[in-house]
Amino acid sequence: MIMDWSEWVVVFVLIMVIIGPQRMPEYAAKLARGIRHFRVMADGARAQLKEQMGPEFDEINWRQYDPRLYDPRKIVKDALREPISTAWGPVGAELESVRSSTRQLAHGEDLTGHLPPGDDEHHSGEDYASPRRQLVHGDDEHPHTPFDLEAT
Repeated sequence: MIMDWSEWVVVFVLIMVIIGPQRMPEYAAKLARGIRHFRVMADGARAQLKEQMGPEFDEINWRQYDPRLYDPRKIVKDALREPISTAWGPVGAELESVRSSTRQLAHGEDLTGHLPPGDDEHHSGEDYASPRRQLVHGDDEHPHTPFDLEAT
């Protein structure tokens, strides 16, 4: 946000009142020395960077790194237009692995993929994890320990 000329006048008048006309030349000289010192430091940093990078320094488009060119609305819009598979990529594989393991556990499978002996007929094809498997008639001889939601 750029200040209007009237705002600059108000700031200048406030500075004159606070500092006073007697000390104004002293502070103006300090400000000029500070600006000169900052320019010398910036030129030194640029020269050092150019020396370290060599000829690649001239090939870089420095304008693209200007923070005034960044528009947050454009950044968000570009991110929303990006394919979800690109953004989701690394997480998607892990999530699918967790889903697969949950399905196996829900069906009573060992995580290595083997079914417990004689347990094939109890799978009804649900695709969700259930804390308790429903008992089928005749399965009372080996009841499974129920999952206690309040205990966890």
